[in-house]
Amino acid sequence: MLHLSMRRSISSDGAVGTDRLRHLEQAALRHGVPVEDVLLIAVNLYGITSDQDRHRARVNLRLVRRPDAPWQIIVPLNQPASPFRLRSDELSLNGEVVAHVGRIDADEAVGGYFRNDGRAATLNPNARSRCVGCGWCPNTLEAAADPRMQEDQGLDALLHALGEQHPRRSLAELTEVTVSTGCFEREEAAVAHLTALRPALERAGVKARIGFLTSVLRSDEAFETIASQVSPFVLRLTAEHFTRREALMKATKADLRPEQMPDLLMRARAAGLDTSYTYIVGLDPMEDLMDGVNALAGEVTAFPNFQVFQAHTVMMQGMRTPSAESLEYYLQARTAIEQAMAATGLRPVGWECYRPLWYFTYAGEDLVDGPR
Repeated sequence: MLHLSMRRSISSDGAVGTDRLRHLEQAALRHGVPVEDVLLIAVNLYGITSDQDRHRARVNLRLVRRPDAPWQIIVPLNQPASPFRLRSDELSLNGEVVAHVGRIDADEAVGGYFRNDGRAATLNPNARSRCVGCGWCPNTLEAAADPRMQEDQGLDALLHALGEQHPRRSLAELTEVTVSTGCFEREEAAVAHLTALRPALERAGVKARIGFLTSVLRSDEAFETIASQVSPFVLRLTAEHFTRREALMKATKADLRPEQMPDLLMRARAAGLDTSYTYIVGLDPMEDLMDGVNALAGEVTAFPNFQVFQAHTVMMQGMRTPSAESLEYYLQARTAIEQAMAATGLRPVGWECYRPLWYFTYAGEDLVDGPR
């Protein structure tokens, strides 16, 4: 994690940094958003260049604008073309120091970790690091420490180990447990895992809602089984993007067509499940983004996970939709998504996304302070 506190200072080449920061301030004014939000979106978009060779391709970051507003995000630290440079404990924007750095951790594929100050946990029980199917996914760049779990005994061992790592040694505090893995390629395997996970959580004293990131759960039978044996449960459909799906995705995701997604979420809701989806901003033309988000808006009960596409390699840079090289695209997308989601009353939750479009405000209103 990087702990960063933003400040203004002028270095020897501060005029260049000031011009760049003024550009961000002007963009913030045009879109009616805080400059801090624009700065953090820019860090996600451009990544950071660093002289410290020990940094991996993806690391955990915590940005702190003020002591009571910490943020934890993930960005690539191997971007030589980025205007953001990390030197020692300072992050500079074209020579002007904009943040202080506290700590860096590698973003590894591990068996599990905590979020939301220990009230949420993410599990990778099925060797997420082995999933290499989607072209835009940086999993292959991560160090792997997430062996494939055997059901029951393996889940019990994983939860026991997590309990030892919990800030207060109490998994009973968990309100959300998210299963994040791309290696359940068949619906039957996914359902079997979920029906084993619920009793394992109960043995550990956990009554949390289970969230599952997947696109293989599609049948009414699966939804009914989950509703009766796994609930409370939220289906987080891995929509990811609406165009070029066959070219950029593995088959178990690509064969779910965008026009099928609203019906899938509707049927999951009808079975009594909560619904949401994940989406990568920067891969679709703006018109396709807007059409897709509008089509799904009425079928979700939890705010979707909208994340800035991060190009960790030169090949990934070529996957962006043409206009998505610019910061302007992401600020326009932010406004378009707010308009599409307005009728739902749903709002972003700070700790749920490491590379979001929203930090301090959403649709012109302050977001509630809390763990990021």
